[in-house]
Amino acid sequence: MGEEEDAAPFTRSSYKQTLIDQISGNLIAGDLTVKIHAAREIRSLIRHHNSSHQIRAKFASAGVIQPLVLMLYSRNHDARHASLLAVLNLASRNERNKEQIVTSGAIPPLVDLLNSHTNTTLRELATAAILTLSTAQPNKQTIINSGVIPLLVQILSCGTVQARVDAVTALYNLTTSKQQPTVTPDAKAIPPLINLLKECKKSSKFAEKTTFLIKIVLKSEEGRLTITNTVDGILTLVETIEDGSLISTEHALTAYGTDQGQDMARALLDLLRDSHPEKRPSSMVVEKMVHDIAARVDGLENTGK
Repeated sequence: MGEEEDAAPFTRSSYKQTLIDQISGNLIAGDLTVKIHAAREIRSLIRHHNSSHQIRAKFASAGVIQPLVLMLYSRNHDARHASLLAVLNLASRNERNKEQIVTSGAIPPLVDLLNSHTNTTLRELATAAILTLSTAQPNKQTIINSGVIPLLVQILSCGTVQARVDAVTALYNLTTSKQQPTVTPDAKAIPPLINLLKECKKSSKFAEKTTFLIKIVLKSEEGRLTITNTVDGILTLVETIEDGSLISTEHALTAYGTDQGQDMARALLDLLRDSHPEKRPSSMVVEKMVHDIAARVDGLENTGK
C-alpha cells in the first residue's frame, strides 16, 4: 500500500511531463489548426493547475515561446487570439519568460495589434500583454523604442474599460523606469486621464498611477495649457487632493513644474497633512488655492520669468 502511494506522485509527474511534451510538440511541428489547439491547451493547463509556476517553466523549457510569438504575426484571428492568451499566461509571474517573449520578437506584432481598430478583443489582449511584459525591467527600453507610448495614449480615449485601465498601468511602468531616460506621454493624454481619475476611487492605487502620469505630462507647457482647457481638469485634481491617498495628493499638488508653483503646492500639501480631517480647508478654499497656483504659473511663464 505504501509503495503504491509513493509511486502515485511520480506517476502524476510523469503524466504531466508527457502531456507538456505532447502539447509542445504539436505547437512546434503541427499545422495551423493543431498549433491553435495546442496554444489553447497551454493556457488551459496553466490556468487550471495548482503548480502553475512549474508548468510555465516547463513549457518554456520545452521551446513553446518562439512558435507562440510567430503565431502573433499570423493574419489568422484564431491563431493570434490563442497565442496571445498563451503568451499572457506564460508571462504571468515569471520574469524569465517575460524577457524571453520580448527577445523572441513579440513587441512588433503587439504594436501592430494596438494599431488595429477593427478588433477590440485582440487590441485589449495586446494592451494586457504590453502591460505584463513592461513589468520586467530589461524589457522596458525595447517596448519604449517600439513607439508604443502614443498608441497607449490613444487607447486611453478609445479603448475598452479594461484596455484603458491596462494602458494607464503600462504607461506608469514605462515612465517609472530607473535605467532609461524619462518618457513623457503627449499632452493628449490629459483629458482621458482626467476622465479616468474622475471615475475611480481617489484613494486607490489606480488613482496614484493616474495622478503620477498627469504630473509628468504637466511638466510641459502644452500639458499645463491642456489641463486648464479640460472640463473639470483642475476640479478633479482638487477632489483628489481632498479624498486621495497621500501619494495621489502629492502628485496632484506638485503637477505644476515651475519653482514657485512647486513651492506653493508644497505649502498647501503641508497644510493638508497637518490638518485634522474636520479642520481641513473646504473644497472651495482648496480649489481656489489650486487655481491660484495655476494662475501664478501661467503668469510667470507669460512674463518669461
